[in-house]
Amino acid sequence: MPKQKVAVTIEKDLIIRLDRIVSEGKYASRSSAVEDAVIERLTKLERSRLAEESAKLDPSFEQTLADEGLAGDLSEWPEY
Repeated sequence: MPKQKVAVTIEKDLIIRLDRIVSEGKYASRSSAVEDAVIERLTKLERSRLAEESAKLDPSFEQTLADEGLAGDLSEWPEY
């Protein structure tokens, strides 16, 4: 995927910590460390949103829908 440069303002303490992990060889560059952190955070946010939306579902209702769908599908399946 093509990359794009962005400018961000970060607290000095975070830059010091970031530079330390880069100098320790955990990341090749600041950019790769920041990119990894952003990916990790976005993934967590997306998972939590999925969990929040899933919590809104009524398990009993969902099971009823699944059972009804399966019952109708079974009669339509061809014999092998």
